[in-house]
Amino acid sequence: MSPLTQRLVVVSNRLPIVLEKKSHGWGLKPGAGGLVSALAPVLSHRGGLWIGWPGLPLERGGAWEGVLAEGYRERGYELVPVLLSEDEVKGFYEGFANAILWPLFHDLLGQCNFDPSFWYAYLKVNEKFADCVIHHGRDEDFIWVQDYQLIHVAEYARRQRESARIGFFLHIPFPPLDILLKLPWRGQILQAFLAYDLLGFQTPRDTRNFLTCIASLLPEAEIHDGGAITEVRLGSRSVRVGAFPIGIDFQSYEDAARSEDVTRRRVELRERMGPRQLIVGVDRLDYTKGLVERLKAFRNALQRHKELREQAILFQVVVPSREGVPEYQSLKADIERLVGEINGEFSTAGWVPVHYHYKSLARRDLLALYRLARVCFVTSIKDGMNLVAKEFCAVQVDGCGVLVLSEFAGAAAQLQVGALLVNPHDIEGMADALKAAFDMDEDERRARMERMREVVREQDIFWWVDYYLQAALGTVPDDFRAMKEYLPPIMIEEYL
Repeated sequence: MSPLTQRLVVVSNRLPIVLEKKSHGWGLKPGAGGLVSALAPVLSHRGGLWIGWPGLPLERGGAWEGVLAEGYRERGYELVPVLLSEDEVKGFYEGFANAILWPLFHDLLGQCNFDPSFWYAYLKVNEKFADCVIHHGRDEDFIWVQDYQLIHVAEYARRQRESARIGFFLHIPFPPLDILLKLPWRGQILQAFLAYDLLGFQTPRDTRNFLTCIASLLPEAEIHDGGAITEVRLGSRSVRVGAFPIGIDFQSYEDAARSEDVTRRRVELRERMGPRQLIVGVDRLDYTKGLVERLKAFRNALQRHKELREQAILFQVVVPSREGVPEYQSLKADIERLVGEINGEFSTAGWVPVHYHYKSLARRDLLALYRLARVCFVTSIKDGMNLVAKEFCAVQVDGCGVLVLSEFAGAAAQLQVGALLVNPHDIEGMADALKAAFDMDEDERRARMERMREVVREQDIFWWVDYYLQAALGTVPDDFRAMKEYLPPIMIEEYL
């Protein structure tokens, strides 16, 4: 049986739902983040199993189990919880995953805390996930492990079922050699990657970084470049490696954008905002998203391009995340300070330049905001992909919006065909890009957006799954077009 017809078992740190303790019992709400928005429609479409932590320290036999079972009936796939203690959450999730791997893989070494206890907590939880996979899985399943928290799952699972078909996808960037070398457990991590059958990365750059680390740190490994897919052999193991840029459910976003509900909400937002043009930013609270840099760039644009004053509004949505972590509390304070400073400096009787919302938006409101926006502003310091950029393109059914996109977002490789690409460390450069987006004529805006929409339409979430699973079979789809890596052009005359 091939992975295309096998039951699909998705394994991720979190389930695609969040359990909520309410006064009258338990409730469910959809999870946030790119992983959920990308994979939930896939399992809804083909069925299967999703294994993950439900987000709270829980014990077996509680009323929450019935609520979770109801979630299965609503979604069309089974939810299997992995229960973690508070200590495990602190050491594994808050510790190794988010105080070591997350900042390290985003080139933010100064945010790392290499506490050895985090490593042991990480291994313990990965073994617990592997046990759950083996207990609930079948021999014919294709197991698809997601992201940096669970790199060791295949290594542990193979101790119980050597023949299991297991793939892995890394949603965040993979660091270059000089960054990975800082990790005390670099050798164990690299060898754990090689326990999979297929490794997927977001971009050619991530793939190249991984293969460079393998060649440098595991010289006994044989690397055979096959074009779109590279094979790595180490001992008896053979692992396929490639770039698989994750997509979104384009059709779902486009249909919803055209719906009467979203159209009506867009009109309401326009009436509330008046004739002014919207720059929209939608991000989870995180220091990798360049939120402080974005606000500084907007302030710089208002300072240097005075014609934008009273004409532009930055509508910034920040989705709460890791609120108990001191670094995130500090980031939130910095953002709110900057919002206050900008509004204090530039506001007039009828115009407030920054509209800041620290909350998740309902899907209808988010899509209406995307449709209304003249500019979507994505300023990631480093990002695996950034699905907000793709969602914006899918919802731009009128074709008039402009995407200003960080060149350090994985999405830059695919969306360079139409986006205005910026360096998030270049405050004046980003301010000038905003001005260029506002000055761009309608024909150019439409042409750029149509090129990006074509890419997002063709390489959607279902294409991503099919391409990945066919690669697991040892084949590459005939219609696959290799991604062109984005490298910023250097204009020599700038320095003469």
